[in-house]
Amino acid sequence: MQLLIGKDAITPQSIQRIAGGVQAVLKGAGLLRVLDAAMEGGPRIELLGGDLDRRPVQVAAIRMAGRDTHVTLICCGAAPGVH
Repeated sequence: MQLLIGKDAITPQSIQRIAGGVQAVLKGAGLLRVLDAAMEGGPRIELLGGDLDRRPVQVAAIRMAGRDTHVTLICCGAAPGVH
């Protein structure tokens, strides 16, 4: 599973399902891209792949643990329809 921001696919170091969304471990440019989209109202963040494919998500929590940054993303709508 990846995160889709605009046309950019971000591959987390790890990602796991939680109730209502996912928790992703992000580093480097991928982390900065997610933070920019969340804080500056940039392109929306979507999940790419798995049973939550194309579901929009929003950042609900950010937790630092050593050198890892855990970002909790909660689903906030239905996937766009396929035309």
